[in-house]
Amino acid sequence: MKMHNTLGWMGLAAALLALPVGVQAQHMVGFDEIRAADTAWVLVSAALVVLMTLPGVALFYAGMVRGKNVLNTLAAVLGAACVVSVVWFAVGYSLAFTPGNRWLGGLERIWFGGLDYQLAAQQLSVSQMAAHIPEAAYALFQLTFAIITAALIVGAVVERMRFGALMLFIALWSLCVYVPVAHWVWEPGGWLARMGALDFAGGAVVHVNAGAAGLACACYLGKRTGYGREAFQPYNLGWTMLGACLLWVGWFGFNGGSALAADGRAALAMVVTHLAAAGGAIGWAAGEWMFRRRVSLLGLCSGLVAGLVAVTPAAGFVDMGSGLLIGAIAGLVCYWGATGFKRWLGADDSLDVFGVHGLGGMVGSILTGVFVSSTISGASGNLLAQIVAVVAVAAYSFAATCVLMWLTDRVTPVRVELHDEQQGLDITQHREHVGQ
Repeated sequence: MKMHNTLGWMGLAAALLALPVGVQAQHMVGFDEIRAADTAWVLVSAALVVLMTLPGVALFYAGMVRGKNVLNTLAAVLGAACVVSVVWFAVGYSLAFTPGNRWLGGLERIWFGGLDYQLAAQQLSVSQMAAHIPEAAYALFQLTFAIITAALIVGAVVERMRFGALMLFIALWSLCVYVPVAHWVWEPGGWLARMGALDFAGGAVVHVNAGAAGLACACYLGKRTGYGREAFQPYNLGWTMLGACLLWVGWFGFNGGSALAADGRAALAMVVTHLAAAGGAIGWAAGEWMFRRRVSLLGLCSGLVAGLVAVTPAAGFVDMGSGLLIGAIAGLVCYWGATGFKRWLGADDSLDVFGVHGLGGMVGSILTGVFVSSTISGASGNLLAQIVAVVAVAAYSFAATCVLMWLTDRVTPVRVELHDEQQGLDITQHREHVGQ
């Protein structure tokens, strides 16, 4: 009777969540149904997106922190990539990109189960999202997005969060925040996808999501000791420039690869991406010149990233001129976000994760609904759906992140001791120091 009741409750829970109790039938196709060129392009794009995180984001962030926290910042980005990879392999991919309900996917791909390659039968598995490439390639490509989203959050917590606590938080956040948001927007059954929200390569899923989470983390941790009273000298802006350029190069895979084919849309997305980066750098530089009568290297780097962020949701849906305009608008808005708006908020978002990624993702997601071309995309813009997606993702990410930071803090303290912070996290967290 006890076993019967247990199975009954399991069945009820599965029915409520629309999660399969057993494993669904695998979707297998013959080798001859796979398009070699498309597969090659998606695999190359996955490598380019990994390049964006390692070493792109790592160098971009490490160059902006103080010398005593450089190695900790590099370790945090690298550690996040490893933790998210395991979570994605275990359950993340399955819950994000298999059919389930409006909120979450199913369980048939946990531990990558069913991602088969059968040489004798000349068959392999494919995803319902991309039936012309191996599912292993699709799962890997989507993993790279999960990695960079979590890694972006590091920029909001540098110089004051314990390394172990950060790794635990990243694992929880990847599973509880990134995975459901990816399902909402990108899986056809997700509630935002059904509403008609457009997000070509991650404006809401990646940038709004990471930006809101970064702001929540910064608010929970509090300000760095000396913030607003001491000059925090960047370690090496040359590293930051190198990281920004690696991001620019890698973004061709980020946006171009999201076409999931080596075709005209991929080519268009790459051109739009390039123009938006240039527009973003010019927009940010214009803001600096108007208010400070100078243009900085850090500003140019931040501006090009802002342009890339903003064009991400639009890249495969808009024409080239619109891409340039979106980038320029984002450059100006994000300059304000990293200066005046940041001062108004009063939060120590160390490396402007919300100011650049959060606001840039919001601008790009909303402008996608304005500039979307039905000729290019086959879809008409739904501005209301874009706004709903931005608000829903930002609100959920911020609230869930606060809860997850609190839970992590109950397991292990999230903030380092004052003495450790003053000495630097390289020594106190890793017993290492960067060579001079």
